[in-house]
Amino acid sequence: MPTKKKPQVTAAPARRRELLDTAAEVFAEQGYNATTVRKIADHAGMLAGSLYYHFDSKESMLEEILRSFLDELWDGYDTVLGAELGPRETLAALVTESFREIDRHRAAVAIYQKESKQLVTQERFAFLAESQRRFEKAWLATLERGVADRVFRTDLDIRLAYRFVRDTVWVAASWYRPGGQHSPEEIARQYLSMVLDGIAVRAQPFPERELTWPRPTSSKRSVRPSDGAEED
Repeated sequence: MPTKKKPQVTAAPARRRELLDTAAEVFAEQGYNATTVRKIADHAGMLAGSLYYHFDSKESMLEEILRSFLDELWDGYDTVLGAELGPRETLAALVTESFREIDRHRAAVAIYQKESKQLVTQERFAFLAESQRRFEKAWLATLERGVADRVFRTDLDIRLAYRFVRDTVWVAASWYRPGGQHSPEEIARQYLSMVLDGIAVRAQPFPERELTWPRPTSSKRSVRPSDGAEED
């Protein structure tokens, strides 16, 4: 006599999302290696065994957190890159999309920033390296196009500019809190007003003498360590 198959247990999508959000906050705050399933369960107000009902390991939770963040990020980026905007407008749109993702996935961005270098060595997280390559290619191509079109300065070090933009955008995950005084779009506008003024073509080049000002001469009176100053 045939027996009925036991139905597969799946978590309700809303509850699953809630648990992943909790796990992301714990990973971001305490670090991936220091986080245990028990710690996540404690923060979720449940037993560790109950958490295993939804996920088979902390690795699977982290993978889903990072994949969800990157999938959404690339949905936005691909829309921007396919819109055939000018290089300045493309850069502005990529920055805005990045701040929107920090707003939506702040904890996931923080994890990505802190842990990706270690995680990419694991086969399970190889998708992180691929995303990093795509990320670099998209931003470098935008900057190169801007230089070629003379929208950005021709003396711009493309790779240095890319690293500066990348790091200064994503470090915002360490201080940004969703629901704060400024929207992600407002923060992006403020950021872009500083960055684009630095890389855009200018009427007057930045005077080299302003970068080589002389060191102030020491006072005639010698200062001893006991005066509270350090010796040269």
